[in-house]
Amino acid sequence: MAIQRLFVRKRDAFANEAAHVLATLQQELHVPATAVQIYERYDVENLSEQALQNAKHLIFSEPPVDLVAETLDIPENAFVFAIEYVPGQYDQRADSAEQCISMLTLTTGHTVRCARVFIIEGTFTEEEKAAIKQYYINPVDSREASLELPDTLALNLEEPKDVAIINGFTEMTEDDLQHMINEYGLAMTLADIQLIQEQYKNVEKRNPTITEIRLFDTYWSDHCRHTTFMTELTDITIEDSRFTEPIKEALEEYTEGRNLLYTTKVKARSLMDMATLAVKELRHAGGLTNLDESEEINACTIIVPVDVDGKEEEWLLLFKNETHNHPTEIEPFGGAATCLGGCIRDPLSGRSYVYQAMRITGSGDPRTPLSDTLEGKLPQKKITVDAARGYSSYGNQIGLATGEVKEYYHPGYVAKRMEIGAVIGAAPRKQVRREVPTPGDIIVLLGGKTGRDGCGGATGSSKEHTLESLATCGAEVQKGNALTERKIQRLFRRPEVTTLIKRCNDFGAGGVSVAIGELTDGISINLDLVPKKYDGLDGTELAISESQERMACVIAPADVDAFMKYCDEENLECTIVADVTDTNRLIMTWRGDTIVNISRDFLNTNGASQQQEAVVTAPTEKSYFRRGSASADNFKDQWLEAISTLNTASQQGLAERFDSTVGANTVLMPFGGKYQKTPTQGMVAKLPVLHGETTTASIMTHGFVPELSAWSPYHGAQYAVLLSVAKLVALGGRRQDAYLTLQEYFEGLHSKESWGKPVAALLGAYKAQKELEIGAIGGKDSMSGTFMDLTVPPTLVSFAAVTAPVKNIVSQDLKGPNHRLVYFDVPRTYNDTPDWDHFKENCDILQEQIEKGRVYSAYVVDQGGIPEAVSKMALGNKIGVKFDKYAERAIFQPAIGSFIVEVDITAVNHLLELSDVRVIAVTQDKPVIEWNDQSVTLAEVEQAYEKPLADIFPLQAKSGVGEAVAYIHDQHTKPRSTSLGAKPKVLIPVFPGTNCEFDSARAFERAGAVADIVLIRNQTPEQLKESIDVIKAKLAESQILMFPGGFSGGDEPEGSGKFMATLFRNPYLAEGLENLLYKQDGLVLGICNGFQALIKLGLLPGGHIETLTEDHPTLTYNTIGRHLSRMVNTKVISTKSAWMCEAKAGEIYTVPISHGEGRFIASPQQVLEFNKTGQIATQYVDFDGIASMDGRFNPNQSVAAIEGIYSPDGRVFGKMAHSERCGADISKNIPGNLAMPIFTSGVKYFK
Repeated sequence: MAIQRLFVRKRDAFANEAAHVLATLQQELHVPATAVQIYERYDVENLSEQALQNAKHLIFSEPPVDLVAETLDIPENAFVFAIEYVPGQYDQRADSAEQCISMLTLTTGHTVRCARVFIIEGTFTEEEKAAIKQYYINPVDSREASLELPDTLALNLEEPKDVAIINGFTEMTEDDLQHMINEYGLAMTLADIQLIQEQYKNVEKRNPTITEIRLFDTYWSDHCRHTTFMTELTDITIEDSRFTEPIKEALEEYTEGRNLLYTTKVKARSLMDMATLAVKELRHAGGLTNLDESEEINACTIIVPVDVDGKEEEWLLLFKNETHNHPTEIEPFGGAATCLGGCIRDPLSGRSYVYQAMRITGSGDPRTPLSDTLEGKLPQKKITVDAARGYSSYGNQIGLATGEVKEYYHPGYVAKRMEIGAVIGAAPRKQVRREVPTPGDIIVLLGGKTGRDGCGGATGSSKEHTLESLATCGAEVQKGNALTERKIQRLFRRPEVTTLIKRCNDFGAGGVSVAIGELTDGISINLDLVPKKYDGLDGTELAISESQERMACVIAPADVDAFMKYCDEENLECTIVADVTDTNRLIMTWRGDTIVNISRDFLNTNGASQQQEAVVTAPTEKSYFRRGSASADNFKDQWLEAISTLNTASQQGLAERFDSTVGANTVLMPFGGKYQKTPTQGMVAKLPVLHGETTTASIMTHGFVPELSAWSPYHGAQYAVLLSVAKLVALGGRRQDAYLTLQEYFEGLHSKESWGKPVAALLGAYKAQKELEIGAIGGKDSMSGTFMDLTVPPTLVSFAAVTAPVKNIVSQDLKGPNHRLVYFDVPRTYNDTPDWDHFKENCDILQEQIEKGRVYSAYVVDQGGIPEAVSKMALGNKIGVKFDKYAERAIFQPAIGSFIVEVDITAVNHLLELSDVRVIAVTQDKPVIEWNDQSVTLAEVEQAYEKPLADIFPLQAKSGVGEAVAYIHDQHTKPRSTSLGAKPKVLIPVFPGTNCEFDSARAFERAGAVADIVLIRNQTPEQLKESIDVIKAKLAESQILMFPGGFSGGDEPEGSGKFMATLFRNPYLAEGLENLLYKQDGLVLGICNGFQALIKLGLLPGGHIETLTEDHPTLTYNTIGRHLSRMVNTKVISTKSAWMCEAKAGEIYTVPISHGEGRFIASPQQVLEFNKTGQIATQYVDFDGIASMDGRFNPNQSVAAIEGIYSPDGRVFGKMAHSERCGADISKNIPGNLAMPIFTSGVKYFK
């Protein structure tokens, strides 16, 4: 069947991206562009012309916002080029288009290929054209596409050759072996390959296959086996200085600890030993008693008590951090996305539900002009913006609340970006089965498929960046598929599934070789059974290709059928690929040949042992802490300067692109107070109890000061640990119960002095753990932060985690006037290390005051000092501060780790008796920060604080024009004539990408309904037909249909809600939906993605499914050009619907939004008609209840500030804000009425 081609572009009124590209060309590339058009190009094969016509305006475009053409009309002076992904790279747009077509036609076999076509008008030189292409085409994942129509869309894949045996390997000379390393691009050392040669010559007595060599290279890589961290440190020299005296003492204490523990064995002194010894010592002394002990180590795991409906249950709390520095540096979107995906999979493989994430990054100055970009590098702005887009895209799609986002800026991160993901998950302990695999057990693979886009993921992740990296590292960065990982999350939330799993490992950078290879000692793997994205992969590629979104599970033979049935129910592919054996060997076969047969004992050597010497150099004599001023003269200037540096400036425009409320467990919003301006110093969420209510929350925090670490890695590490623990205490956690995990990131270790930097940092962290008597039970290291002569700053980021009662959680925003700000100082010793005893005393005092309910807010002083802390505390509720005149010497001095605590006059009396605790200020209604007769207004503070990054991460949309007047309709709908006599049933269909089904079900169940979550299965046409039959049957017995939020189909192809709209246009489901509404007297609700589906079905505003036309109201992209996640004020305008029978017109509710396409569009005539008929349900309003086009309050710039609308009879209700994301102790740092009664109203209608 011939290939058919469509071009789709936004109508001029909605062409925001094209306008942005034009501005970039003019202002950053400085080329004479005059106009830009961007077309999404779709090439479709094996689809009938009639089916394409049906899909044209349903799947590939949206008539209200898009124009469709089959050919391009190119202006005479235009420069035209197209971009497509390199073959084999995952394309979510094409994948979703193919799935949508299958839903429309109920057939398979269609192929879609996508490209983006840029038509840029202007007169350009060849050099300018090349510069434009270079800016927009990243060769790591993309290439220039031909403008010609291809003959076929099938990949040109050759039949793979047999796996080669490396003849003569056992007799190769040293030069031959080194040549082999260079020729094959191996990451192993010469000593490693010589060790392999010795094994094959003397033990195996044969030559290895190339697969075996690649497997060793992967398995022994720094990423998989921490080979740098395991290197023996034969000599450590520490230079003399007053600042290195504590390093010498820490080294001596570390040596004493080794002597205490290693009495019966010899263990090499290494960075790994330094990182883990404190935990061993604390365990030896009887501490850290709630560690979960198991041979299966998926993530840091502790046993915690959790309150569920008033009863205590034993749960596992799992947390993990991971970096994707090299992948994100060369392909920011994909690298950052898979950073989060990989981080999630570790605790997920531990059978926990991962419910909150943190993102900590390091960047060069993103304001750096494009002309200053180093050769071989992407522009800093492009890296930081695209990385944020990638990480948020993955997290938002999978349904993971991101609780904290912090980017550190330092010139050293130009060498290589830092991209850290940290996540936390939990599960009832009884749901996790852990057993040692036994011979005969089956290993199944579930989730995604293998392609050659992941070859080199493990060895590449630890590479240093070179001038050639952008052109040569394409197979080292995959595109993640969050929708598949969401399916695994759902599967592993089912106890009947997790109790069948004896052991589990996620597929990360090492692919089959590591994920399955690590499960047990004896394994036989049939690579022919491994599901592939496409044919043509050889045995080596199947063995080592990185595979996102997959799990390997060990299942007892008797349980395999049940396990595979559950996977099928969750729309997941599951395949038996291996057996557990008693051979103590890792064996792989492919096409009937054994291509890997390796001794487990040899594989576990992790390569040749390596030795190094380290020299810890002394910091400069000018201490990091000799900054600031002891005088408050020029108070205003000093204050504004302190809060407008790049590392203290507002990052709200960055953070609010990450969904922070999905899961309905977020206790503290990332930005608190009435004005949502006070950043939360960490993240807090209730544990993910699926059935029941909990009062137990987890807290996770981090600490890091790049400039301090650059001055002294030892001091930097100590204060990183101190900060993470201090922030945890300030939020309401107990220091004594905390656990740590560390992230190390250093330059390439090519000299004794470079080795001395991680040595110093780890000794600093070791000493901090010993002083605090808490342990770092996990960590991750990366030693590749070098580019030419540039190096990253010595980086050790500390993460702390704990659980606490929700009632103890304290936010950072000042709560009211006439309160005292009490300052808990942390003195420094002569050598500028913290006074640990004093710090612990501060923590204990603050904990006691919090538990007694005396603390209104608490903030930990960070690198920006008191001005940063007080400004951020004040801005949330616009509460002013008047400093005591005697506070002068402290205001502008470094005070890292000190507490600023808001209490009332009564609580002050309990604190002033303590040493080094003093009142430094009083809060006031006047929005001014004062000292003596000098002051700065909060308006000036806010402007200075938000300006530095405003052009990189805009905080709000440009305010639009037009009226937002709506008529109040306070006339409740008539009740049903007869009661249902039972709890109403709510049908909640779940599509690939849906992520709010649990939140929605819980909201309805709390209101008194019975929620029925039904998964749409679409791996085959037969599954899809079965799903349609199930949905149709359940529609007939339900009273309410709920379309939940999420990213159905990843909001692709290029538009939201298309999966849901396409399926429900099926004649059987369309009929069932009409019957539900008008024969069964039922109701329909759609929130966010569900609202988008109702609009694109035509069910809103008219009340019946209809074909969309050019003038149909719709929802489209936010004008700010990014995802928006924050709280908004919405006012009830009309109660002419059963969905608002318990609300009153004019009531204002504060509810969360999280969307990229939430801008409601309708013509003035349509808005007027909605006003007349009472169909405008809710509007975005300001604090006074006034609707407007002000970007602060109407964030997506919806026409007439419309947030939700009804069908004419009120039966169908669609809204953007997530009213289901509420509950007890949720969003504690946001004032207002958070519980809009739409669920209780909908249920009441049937009672």
